[in-house]
Amino acid sequence: MTGPLRSLGGEVIIVPDHPFRRIRSKAAALAACALAVTVVAAGATPAYGATDTERPTTPGPITVVAVDTTWVELTWAASTDDVGVVHYPVGVRFEDFGAQYSTDTTSIRITGLRPSRTYTFFVAAVDAAGNRSLSDPSLRLTMPPGDDQPPGAPGQPVAYDVASTVVWVRWAHSVENVALERYEVFRVDVGGARTRVSEIYQYPPGRNSTQISGLTPNTTYTFVVQARDEAGHLSPLSEPVTVTTLPPPPSCAVRSTVGQWPDGLVARLLVTNTGSTAIDGWTMRWRFYAAQHLRSLWGAEVVERDSSYLRVRNVRHNALIPPGGTVSLGFVATGSQTPQEVTLNGGVCVVAAE
Repeated sequence: MTGPLRSLGGEVIIVPDHPFRRIRSKAAALAACALAVTVVAAGATPAYGATDTERPTTPGPITVVAVDTTWVELTWAASTDDVGVVHYPVGVRFEDFGAQYSTDTTSIRITGLRPSRTYTFFVAAVDAAGNRSLSDPSLRLTMPPGDDQPPGAPGQPVAYDVASTVVWVRWAHSVENVALERYEVFRVDVGGARTRVSEIYQYPPGRNSTQISGLTPNTTYTFVVQARDEAGHLSPLSEPVTVTTLPPPPSCAVRSTVGQWPDGLVARLLVTNTGSTAIDGWTMRWRFYAAQHLRSLWGAEVVERDSSYLRVRNVRHNALIPPGGTVSLGFVATGSQTPQEVTLNGGVCVVAAE
């Protein structure tokens, strides 16, 4: 009997299914297993379970009988038990994902695997009373490569949410014939030397952006992206993106005027540059809960909102805030949360209500 059972950590117990006979001994129970088996519901205890508490010995080392790009056949030395082993749970793990299979023999063929991936296999033994052996040692196996083509180059990165020490970049996905393993983002230094600054693994697949931190304010950087597939093939480099980080975060003050009604509010914000350096282009963020709905916004445009914050940026006419200068913006929203935890280009603003 082979076949998938539960995710790793689950356990299945096999017992005789003879509703018209009483099981008088463990030997009789094992004999009945040759005729019919059924799955015991969680929490049930076989009649002989209380008398057998000895776990089977650990199965012998796992060896590979045959392997292809998507399947493997394994075998191991049999476990021993004072009465008898009923089945062998077989666990398979890749990264943080796993599955469990079972067999009543000392071999199994597992299909549906992926070329070039490295899997870890575990085998334990379970007796008729549900006692489970240890599952060491394990087998770590890299599947044969089934991919002889490198990925296509990622799309040219685009920089966004640029701050003084942090920048986000995103790009269009590479074209890959089997499966991507990860993207690598490199900083290109003067002279062409590359330094890896981020790795974006594709488990689960889909992410094609990353934050690059630890940068120097008011400095120009160039970044490129490269894709790596599961067979280890590298794509050509993407076209570069060049971005200049912002000056150090400004000091700022926000005065807010808020009018509220039972199911909403209108807020008007006056943002003052309290530093000695002009701010040329700005992004603001403040507390804005997921339950709130933005009805209208003026003096700014939305960049992003998540479950906790709203991020906006300047419009054309108010990008420049000279030292001591002020810009105004406002919004109408549901809920009662007034603007708090306000930042301007990453600098924390002093907030005061009028």
